[in-house]
Amino acid sequence: MNMVDWDFAVTVGSRVAGPGPVVSTDEALAAVAELRDGADRSTPLVQEFTGLRTEAGTAPVLVVDRGGWIQANADGFAKILAPIVDRLVEKKGQPGAVAGAIGSRVTGAEVGLMLGFLGTKVLGQFDPFYAPHGRLLLVAPNIVHTEREIGADPTDFRLWVCLHEETHRVQFTANPWLGDHLLAQMDQVAGSIEPSALLDGLRRGAEAIRSGSGSIIDLVSTPEQKEVLDRVTGVMSLLEGHADVVMDGVGPTVIPSVEKIRKKFNQRRQGVGTLDKLLRRLLGLDAKMAQYRDGAGFVRHVVDKVGMDDFNAVWSGPETLPSKAEITDPDAWITRVL
Repeated sequence: MNMVDWDFAVTVGSRVAGPGPVVSTDEALAAVAELRDGADRSTPLVQEFTGLRTEAGTAPVLVVDRGGWIQANADGFAKILAPIVDRLVEKKGQPGAVAGAIGSRVTGAEVGLMLGFLGTKVLGQFDPFYAPHGRLLLVAPNIVHTEREIGADPTDFRLWVCLHEETHRVQFTANPWLGDHLLAQMDQVAGSIEPSALLDGLRRGAEAIRSGSGSIIDLVSTPEQKEVLDRVTGVMSLLEGHADVVMDGVGPTVIPSVEKIRKKFNQRRQGVGTLDKLLRRLLGLDAKMAQYRDGAGFVRHVVDKVGMDDFNAVWSGPETLPSKAEITDPDAWITRVL
């Protein structure tokens, strides 16, 4: 049984997103080569700055077009929702063939519209749910579009994006438990929502994303669900804040125009996605951008106070991750963990 016709979602999403900016074949090949090189260059820079270590080749780096990103995220959604599908079948049995096909196609169209919208925005994303160790996606058309839009030096901007996304790859590959922990939190939230309500929420969430009028966070109402969401918020704040600190720490040493890029990029960042784009859209966390800025503040405060080596205790396991409250009170985290 399929709650969502994922193939149809990918078809709709790819059509909505379109191919992106017009580039010549030579320009496209050059961009792909430069992004691959930027990812390779970023790995030792990130490892040296953070002190995190990961083996080479543990998670592939893929330079993709918009359709490739949409396909990857449809696959990720399908994995997250799989337990819900099993539960629905167990509870209600298989639906009639016609009714099931119509329902899944309608939902597929809605999800496809959502993916199509996001597929024009996201520059890169680490997919921690891809077996066995995740994969890093760099969306070449969107990177080229953005560098043109903000008037950035292409070589500098591409390396800047790679630094951010490579930080996410290092976070997860140096700490293999992290992806499993995040997926478990997602399963816990999804598993506590009635399947019929989740379907309705996906449809309403897709519309909310396009219109900016809300999210499916309204489905999460119990104290237990909100507790899980708070944990997810804390984790995502940490990951994004840590990546920002790495970008700002490493960037000036290898990217001549980094200050200009950061200033212009911040002006448009509200509409740009990174690692957690789908997660925070799906969970309604997009309205909480202040918490992501707080993540960088948390990392800077702890590193300034105890140093990077002691800060890295944050990666020891689920119990050492900061809570949502500790993100804005880093001294409380230091007291609890160190």
